[in-house]
Amino acid sequence: MINDKKLLYSGMQATGTLTLGNYLGALKNWVTLNEEYECLYGVMDLHSLTVRQVPADFRKNARSLYALYVAAGLDPEKNCIYYQSHVSGHAELSWILSCFTYMGELNRMTQFKDKAAKHADNINAGLYTYPVLMAADILLYQADLVPVGADQKQHLEITRDIAQRFNSIYGDVFTIPEPYIAKAGAKIMSLQEPEKKMSKSDENANATIKLLDDRDTIIRKFKRAVTDSDTVVRYAEEKPGISNLMDIYSCVTGKTNEEIEREFAGKGYGDFKLAVGEAVADELAPLQARYAELMADKSYLDAMIKMNDEKAQYYANKTLRKVQKKVGLTERIR
Repeated sequence: MINDKKLLYSGMQATGTLTLGNYLGALKNWVTLNEEYECLYGVMDLHSLTVRQVPADFRKNARSLYALYVAAGLDPEKNCIYYQSHVSGHAELSWILSCFTYMGELNRMTQFKDKAAKHADNINAGLYTYPVLMAADILLYQADLVPVGADQKQHLEITRDIAQRFNSIYGDVFTIPEPYIAKAGAKIMSLQEPEKKMSKSDENANATIKLLDDRDTIIRKFKRAVTDSDTVVRYAEEKPGISNLMDIYSCVTGKTNEEIEREFAGKGYGDFKLAVGEAVADELAPLQARYAELMADKSYLDAMIKMNDEKAQYYANKTLRKVQKKVGLTERIR
């Protein structure tokens, strides 16, 4: 806990361009959290190495992600926004924690099985021990709260197990993190396969709205969105495509499902898809304009990165030194 505020920790991987799902499901909701919590947000570039990266593209994507954080409204002077790889404590603590993590626990991680199936030609040890690095990310900063989606619940559970195991041996070293459940936000699904989550790695370009898509592209993708053979705009389990579009429209306009159904009563899917596309394009226009400004202002971004890297390093070192002392590692001569 810093400044009497609980500490909230989260981050996103530095691969590809963030999607509308990333924005509406998480990023948009992060913006006001610093009023209540001390917030750290990582550009999670070490995690991204489990998949082979093109170095030049990787560096560009990481900087782009940092700029998107800020463009979305995260103030880098009020939130600690930093590069994971710039704080060596992540890797150092990950190794120590791996010695307190059991193979059986890692074998139960469903995300490893899913990713291994997608990258059968590169099932590396990093992919397997990914949850330990994630535990280190969280525990390094003594995080009280971690926003989690359904696909990350297992990772928070193993983080809590590792922390409790360590504390039972060495005393009260780590804060046991709790899940943070957002008050708002939606799980945004693919525009082409509405039964699965929107993903920036989807090979079908029409399935995903990227935050930097231009207005015409956004509207075109929504016009091509998969719906059903019905023509009524109505929220229902048997209408996943339309329900997903209604979730998106609700998030960007603030309208309830009942209001949306009334607005489009007697109108067809074409009118509704166009309205959703235009609303999303309007929502993203200020973010895109701010992003362009940030990417053009190299000195400002560099200054914010340097300041926040140093802040994150300070917090991380306090925990790391304590852990190293507890396990018996020889203290460094300073």
